[in-house]
Amino acid sequence: MLIRYKKNYEKIAMGLLSFMPTEKDLKNLQATMKQYEEDDTQQLFLWKEEDIVGIIGTTIHDGNLVEIQHICVNPSHRYQGIGKKMVKALKEHFPDRELRPNEHTAAFFEKCDFSEDDKCEEGQS
Repeated sequence: MLIRYKKNYEKIAMGLLSFMPTEKDLKNLQATMKQYEEDDTQQLFLWKEEDIVGIIGTTIHDGNLVEIQHICVNPSHRYQGIGKKMVKALKEHFPDRELRPNEHTAAFFEKCDFSEDDKCEEGQS
């Protein structure tokens, strides 16, 4: 289930985001979290099954574009289709908008066919 980020999920969110190659540095990670908390055009979502196991971050652009900035799944839950489920849930959350990856999430999108129900082969998910 896709849920909106709240401040009380900060440690979990930071832990999941730290798996992104661009977020390995603590200061960079803290700056990213601050952006998600303060910038109205950026939204962070968590994926909850029994526990929170994934995260997906977006930037909402003018028009109908939602750019996926971050997508990551806890390593012990990867290769189960969770990343793909997060993207599908995000499409349902933004039904009138186009979802598009950025340069950091494009490799994940290339390995997934979002018109089928097969699992992604990308390590981030």
